[in-house]
Formats: sequence, structure tokens, C-alpha cells
Amino acid sequence: MQSLNLKYGCNPHQKPARIYMEDRELPIKILNGNPGYINLLDAVNSWQLVKDLKEVLKLPAAASFKHLSPAGAAVALPLSDTLKKAYFVEDVELSPLAAAYARARGADRMSSFGDWAALSDIVDESTATILKREVSDGVIAPGYTEKAIEILKTKKKGGYNVIEIDKDYEPGDIEKRSVFGITFEQVRNKALPGYGDLLHVVTENKSLPEEAKRDLIISMITLKYTQSNSVCYVYDGQVIGNGAGQQSRIHCTRLAGDKADTWYLRQHPAVLQLKFKKGISRPERDNAIDLYLRDDITENEEKAWLELFAEPPRRLTKAEKDEWIAGLQGVSIGSDAFFPFRDNIDRAYKSGVRYVVQPGGSLRDEDVIKACNEYGIVMIFTNIRLFHH
Repeated sequence: MQSLNLKYGCNPHQKPARIYMEDRELPIKILNGNPGYINLLDAVNSWQLVKDLKEVLKLPAAASFKHLSPAGAAVALPLSDTLKKAYFVEDVELSPLAAAYARARGADRMSSFGDWAALSDIVDESTATILKREVSDGVIAPGYTEKAIEILKTKKKGGYNVIEIDKDYEPGDIEKRSVFGITFEQVRNKALPGYGDLLHVVTENKSLPEEAKRDLIISMITLKYTQSNSVCYVYDGQVIGNGAGQQSRIHCTRLAGDKADTWYLRQHPAVLQLKFKKGISRPERDNAIDLYLRDDITENEEKAWLELFAEPPRRLTKAEKDEWIAGLQGVSIGSDAFFPFRDNIDRAYKSGVRYVVQPGGSLRDEDVIKACNEYGIVMIFTNIRLFHH
């Protein structure tokens, strides 16, 4: 039995802690740093997400994980000049893998602060360069170039966590966990959402472009590794809002929709033209942009916020923000379980959702279908629930 001792468990007082396998060697190697219990939980969950994305969509994939849920996930598609500026990567020559991580990190930059990164392919210099300058706890990937390792080992005063995983590793069919001294056992969730799950269109509008199919698959695979309840908005090959761990599904939809709105507002010309003082860090810029876009900023917050700018910015009005958000169209949304009421569709439509995938099976399915028909939304039932706990 191979065992890896950890600094502590979920909290510093939970000692001792370790990970181990009873019947084989651990499929991971610690190349740098000293990852903790939560780091490793994020690592193994995020790796599964990018592995699934790569297997189904045949593109390099990346995820930005925080506390057992993805803040963002994406596949390798080129970035527009606007997205490069919004993601602070306009000065980097982006490889496909670097583009995937820039997208994953850019979905919700505030939530990605101190993230765990997962990458489906061998990490190159371009991707390592982005990782080095972001606040991140660690990374997992199937390999690293010599230059990438050299760059990453300089991060966090040499303590950045770098894990290599065996890309061919497959666990057994049965998984177990112990809670309160009781062992839980189940068959591992081997469902791999893909194109075959997009055949049962239940709405009048049945037009489903290839880009929407791709985005719906990204939403389903992301949901598979998101703490439930969860709802995920995807656009242009990347998550733009993930609502995780809410007890009410409408709260998931609102949370993810608000994140999607913020993602799109970050691309507003007024945001891209904000003039910060020299030396302002990336996290400070992210926080400042968040405050700039909020309607409920307090007097003290505004006072501290204004000190970050070289020039005091003019705030966008609610009407200006609403007008800009109205330009977001063609968004895909997935839900890990059925939508119980049409209010989820009403809220999703406000953030540009035109394609929906969900298991179906609610007593009010017809009400939800009717709502989609009213908006011209395409909706698909998969009959596959994707809870993750």
C-alpha cells in the first residue's frame, strides 16, 4: 500500500491526514510543493473534468477549481482581442492549452482567486507563464515541459504545488467513503455526457447548431463535477457562470446567471478602458471591477475603490448595463437535475440563454417546455441526473 502523508486534513486541527490506495500505487507524483487534503480533492475532481472534456470534444481542456467545484472550465478555442484584454493575457503568445486555461480562469476571476488548475495536456511554457502570475494553489496535468516546470517551481517562493497524473489511470467501478464512521459504497459515476445525449429535443424549436451542442456538452461535464444542486451557463466553448451547491434550483440559476452577466459586462468598453494606478495587482483589479459593476456599493467601499484608479471612472448606469447584457445571445445552460418550475427559464432567458439541457422528469415538465416555447428556446431532456456530493 502506497501512502502520502498530508500536512493536515480539511482544517489544521484535523491531524494526521493522508491519502492512500490499498491495491495499487498512487497514480500521482508530487513534482513540487506540499499539497493538502483539499488541494488533492480539487486535483482529482478537476482532472476528471478536463479528462472527460478532452475525450468527448477532442480539444485541450482546462478547469479552475475552488472547494470541490469548478469556477470555470473551457476547451481550447482562440480568444478575441476583447477577451484577451478582459482576461489580462493580451501580452502572452497563447498556445491552445494556455487559451483553454485563460478561458477557464476568466469565467469568474474573483472565484478563481487561489484556484486549483487542471489541464488535459502536457503543460507548456505559455500555460505555465499564465499560471505563474495568477494567485493559484496548484496544478495537475499529465506532464510538463522542462521550461514549464522551471517556471512553476519559482512560484510561491518555490512552494507551488505541481502534480503529475498518469493519464491512463482508471479507477475501479466501486467507490467508497467514510462519514461519521460509516462506510458509503456506490458504483462510480461513469456516465460520460456527449452528443448522444442531445437527441431528445422536447421543444417546438429543434434547431441545434454544432456550437450549441459543444457548449451543452461542456455544461453537462462541468455539472458532473460540481457540488449539487448546480446550474451551468456556457458560451463560446467556456463556462461563463456556474451556480453550485444551492438548496434551491432557482437560486442556482440566478447565481450562475448573475455570474454570466458579470462575465459579459467585464467586456464592456467602459470596463476595458478603466485606468488603474501603476502597481495595482491582478486580484485588486478584479475586485475593483466587481465593485465598479455592482449597484449596491457602500460609501466606504467606494472611497477605498477610488484609490485604485489613476482617473476616477464614470459608473455605468443600470440602463447601460441592461442594454449591454441584452447583447449576449446564444448561451447554453445545463442543470444537474430537472427544472421544477418555469422561473428558471424566465431567469436564464435574461442572460441570453437559447439552449437548455436537463434530465427532465418534473411533474411540471410541460410548464417548463411551454416557457421555452414562448421564448423560442431549444430544450433537450437527457434522462441522466448528474448530482455530485
